[in-house]
Amino acid sequence: MVYLFLADGFEEIEGLTVVDMLRRAEIEITTVSITGKESVNGAHNIEVKADGLFEEYDYETADMLVLPGGMPGTRNLAAHEGLVNLLKEFRQEDKALAAICAAPSILGEQGLLKGKSVTCFPGFEDKLLEANPTGHKAVTDGNIITGKGMGTAIDFSLEIIQFLKDKETAEKIGKAIQYL
Repeated sequence: MVYLFLADGFEEIEGLTVVDMLRRAEIEITTVSITGKESVNGAHNIEVKADGLFEEYDYETADMLVLPGGMPGTRNLAAHEGLVNLLKEFRQEDKALAAICAAPSILGEQGLLKGKSVTCFPGFEDKLLEANPTGHKAVTDGNIITGKGMGTAIDFSLEIIQFLKDKETAEKIGKAIQYL
């Protein structure tokens, strides 16, 4: 089970590509609004209906938490105390986290990327405290997956699929969408 968190101002392609690709791979993924309402407005005024609200879920059995980037979506995610506490709890329990674009800065500012090779949208590297920014399209280091930005959303999604399933499934999905 994967939970992807949506805040007003999220980058639509980064969030919805992950949802689409994981569902193609038959990985259960739920979109979660942190806004207190199911309707969330993306950075480009695309309204998305989340599967549910933050308060409605028990994240104990989750396999991964995913953060799309975008502005001001990343700032809105970072300002949600419940989500930040959940991210810290997942890291303490050595559970999987994934973030793309500006969103790795949330993990970095909380000290959750220490010693990890990561990537992010250019200009956010200074927020990846004690991490090793690579500049690559998508990076998996242990159970932390990061993506560079909107143009790498497919690479990021395939990294998540490979992590949660296997390389063969990721390649199959990549070929099916004419990416590989």
